[in-house]
Amino acid sequence: MRKLILLTIVLVAGYFGGIESGLIPAWNREADNYNGSDQVFAAAFDNRQSNIQVQGGGKVTRILDDDNDGSRHQRFIVQLASGQTLLIAHNIDLAMRVSPLETGDHIEFNGEYEWNSKGGVIHWTHHDPRGMHISGWLKHNGRTYQ
Repeated sequence: MRKLILLTIVLVAGYFGGIESGLIPAWNREADNYNGSDQVFAAAFDNRQSNIQVQGGGKVTRILDDDNDGSRHQRFIVQLASGQTLLIAHNIDLAMRVSPLETGDHIEFNGEYEWNSKGGVIHWTHHDPRGMHISGWLKHNGRTYQ
């Protein structure tokens, strides 16, 4: 357990250090993409990688029914500027539902990427009540959901 916590701390420090140093790109609304994060998603998809903390944004292209098996999740599809699509699975037992949310809306996200054959899934878009996982979020219409 201590090794996992230490590894998480090192990864978080490296991530935020990368943002400050410019190694990890910052959001660029003018380009309507995450300045290079689309390449990160493409590489993660091509290499079938998972468990990657990511941040990005895109357009909501489809709103799905909630997943009510186990923890409840609000689900919707986001298309990145590159064209890649991602399923967002937002735990609404731990965070507020994004509402109102409509097809065509722009949304930003921070969460964990999991590979699947359709482009990938973003989850952990909320706080961790046990404090063991990096907290994620969704941003929509000036409001943060975590």
